[in-house]
Amino acid sequence: MEAQGLIMTILTGAIAGWLAGLIMGKGMGFIINVLIGIAGAFVGYYLFGLIGFSLGSGLLGTIMTATAGAVVLLFTAGILRKSLS
Repeated sequence: MEAQGLIMTILTGAIAGWLAGLIMGKGMGFIINVLIGIAGAFVGYYLFGLIGFSLGSGLLGTIMTATAGAVVLLFTAGILRKSLS
């Protein structure tokens, strides 16, 4: 991956993680939000691919898909956290 692609991935992940934290009310700090946003992009694309749905192309579509995936990750983490405590 080139430097520009890596920077765009981190930026997109940061935005998606931040938005997911706002939506779920569970901000976990910048670094964790970026990681959740990046992982959320993979989860979002996988889940939307399973049902044959797309939120669009380009930067906005990527951010919306990554945010949706990050929300799923935060929701799942919240359920697991409650069940383990």
